[in-house]
Amino acid sequence: MRILEPGKPVSTPTRFSGILSPVVTPFDRDLNPDAQRLIEHCRWLLSKKVGLAVFGTNSEGNSLSVEEKLSLLDSLVDAGIEPGRLMPGTGCCALTDTVELTRYATEIGCGGVLMLPPFYYKNVSDDGLFASYAEVIERVGSSSLRIYIYHIPPVAQVGVSVDLVERLVRRYPETVVGIKDSSGDWDNTRALIERQWSDFRVFAGSETFLLQTLRAGGAGCISATANINPVAIQQLFAGWQSAAADTMQLALNEFRQLMQRYPMIPALKAAIARYTRDPDWGTVRPPLVELTSDQYQGLVSLLEARGFGMPGRCD
Repeated sequence: MRILEPGKPVSTPTRFSGILSPVVTPFDRDLNPDAQRLIEHCRWLLSKKVGLAVFGTNSEGNSLSVEEKLSLLDSLVDAGIEPGRLMPGTGCCALTDTVELTRYATEIGCGGVLMLPPFYYKNVSDDGLFASYAEVIERVGSSSLRIYIYHIPPVAQVGVSVDLVERLVRRYPETVVGIKDSSGDWDNTRALIERQWSDFRVFAGSETFLLQTLRAGGAGCISATANINPVAIQQLFAGWQSAAADTMQLALNEFRQLMQRYPMIPALKAAIARYTRDPDWGTVRPPLVELTSDQYQGLVSLLEARGFGMPGRCD
């Protein structure tokens, strides 16, 4: 881990807005995280004006150990990636793991953390989830900590209710500053935006809801396909008030539907492998499996029929 200067102040993070990518994590053939490939992909995303939500769902974040995440954070920062552009996922089932990751991310200057609730035990109460978030905040004990709650009940099977979010924001207004809503329920996203907590940032969990989110007063989206289609998503964010916004949103929806014909994480990695001419990018860590040959050929055919490319990403 990085040697941190004792007592060195960490600047107050600027709250995120716009487009972030849950950055896919490359692995080598022995299934170890490949830091150099990750650095290259992060640099490309940053060049397309996309922030970096490393260790999220599409990053296979919960298939990575705490030690691996700490090491990758070090590699990114040592390579010159601005930590203020990083929003690492730090929510784990174990309280102490969440505290360790969150504290370190805060100490090295990450712009914020994306925090799942503890998700192994189901049907837990809002009181229990509040206690978990509060314990992390109190143990980290930093005025520089900025938490973006991660609400993804279709996967985690443990959600964070709007009322619980309000309770956390009222108790920790300078710390709990945003949410990624991956519920797939627009009514829930809209309800979060309509609460109008001071400078609270609401991100849709898919670009499918980007235009609706922005028109309602939300901050942007944190979306899987930003890994490979960042330019088009960023263009809608920049031009959401233009006459072309609805047309741009329809194009994003069509691309999303194309990708959702296949398991998303292996498909994203297969696309990167294709357009970087680097087949090892297709590697996923079990229990995920790579696309079959037929799936791969089907995906590539659909992408090439659209004239798709990843400008500047080809080695």
